[in-house]
Amino acid sequence: MTVIIAIVLLLGYCAIATEHITNINKAAVAMFLGVIVWTLYMVAGKQYVEMMYAEEYADFLGGNASNVTSLKNFIANYIFIGHVADICQIVLYLLATMSIVDLLNTNGCFDFISEWITTRNSKRLLWMVAFITYVLSANLDNLTTALMMFAIVRQLLPGSRFRMYYGAVIVIAANAGGCLTVIGDVSTLMLWVKGAVTPSSFSGAMFLPSIVAVAIPTYLISRKLPEQMDINTPRIRYRGDDTTLTRWQRILMLFVGIGGLWFIPTFHNLTKLPPFVGALCVLALFSVVNELCNRRLIKSDQPFFRPTPRFMQAESIQTILFFIGVSMAISAIQETGALYTVAVWCDQYIHNIYVYSLILGGISAFLDNVALVLTSISMYDVVGMAESIPGMDPEYLRSFALNGQYWQLVAYSGGIGGCLLSIGSTAGYALMKSENVSIWWYFRHISGKVMVGWLAGLGVYFFIDSFIR
Repeated sequence: MTVIIAIVLLLGYCAIATEHITNINKAAVAMFLGVIVWTLYMVAGKQYVEMMYAEEYADFLGGNASNVTSLKNFIANYIFIGHVADICQIVLYLLATMSIVDLLNTNGCFDFISEWITTRNSKRLLWMVAFITYVLSANLDNLTTALMMFAIVRQLLPGSRFRMYYGAVIVIAANAGGCLTVIGDVSTLMLWVKGAVTPSSFSGAMFLPSIVAVAIPTYLISRKLPEQMDINTPRIRYRGDDTTLTRWQRILMLFVGIGGLWFIPTFHNLTKLPPFVGALCVLALFSVVNELCNRRLIKSDQPFFRPTPRFMQAESIQTILFFIGVSMAISAIQETGALYTVAVWCDQYIHNIYVYSLILGGISAFLDNVALVLTSISMYDVVGMAESIPGMDPEYLRSFALNGQYWQLVAYSGGIGGCLLSIGSTAGYALMKSENVSIWWYFRHISGKVMVGWLAGLGVYFFIDSFIR
């Protein structure tokens, strides 16, 4: 049955990777995949329970004889529910942070971006777009950041044939910024929740490599642009002084929203509660500030609301559903012991985290990088510094300790490697939909530049890890 589950998982990954061909929503595929593999696991549950949970199952029975009903109850209430709890932590966190982003957008806090970008110099405009995307993605969800920046660039450059280059830079910067912090991407968030990294150490290790990974492609792409670009500065809609938030009110809300997200790791360290609890706390406080700032607007006769664009809401929901489905599928294959077998094979025949990161980054170009990174994270446990495994190189073993190189390189290569092709990341898929970018165009004009930046960033990480730290 393990072989069948593994085959189903691989077929599901292939269906996810070929969404642009089949036009079947990958979130639907992921959810169906998660249900199927757990159903298959339930069918052959006896052999897996006897192999991995013999003592726990005996305690669960309490001296009673085992039967089909008791076995299913044990799997559902002891094994499956634990994975559901881990998934729900991430989902609740995403819902809270997406709600914060929605309130920021509703109150026009991101209008400052359009106000700042006023240059007609195409290269300077490209660097400004890259910088803003990188910074926002490190603090907000990288997909939401990419969608918002696509919309801004579409307003600035209506009908421009060079808009695809700006969109490609947005994809690269969003993924690079996402792997800078533990709150920037769902995969780095998983590392933090798993206890594999700490926020400050992770950001310190990823800062220079992620900067290099976005700076080099941006410079190479800028050489393809003309000197000047005709831009269309959008006008911000206002109803009047009685109901419109002032500039200082919008700055206050932006400070509270972004600053609150920065506070979440500190809240976690102080209370040891899961990160989603801190996110919910920030959302509650931010909602109070929103009510206070919008008191006149709420009481006005004709309140003006700026709803979040429907495509941003749809993509955010699809991201959550996709994560739930993939996480369920990976947890099922993990319970079969198959991922442990793959990890043992990698330890024996690869035995080099840099080689593994190169392989992961290359595969991420074709398959969804989130699914691959979550699989890689689930292959290993966090090793204590005092642990030793007979026959295992201690230096290699330390790569899997808290803040070990393995966890950092998985996040980096998965995030940047997903930019090698437009089908490697959710932001890349959004670019294909937004600007009608073909895979062939992206491969000819962008992939080589991304590879140079990715390998250069990996080289920077290796130099720092080998000679400085």
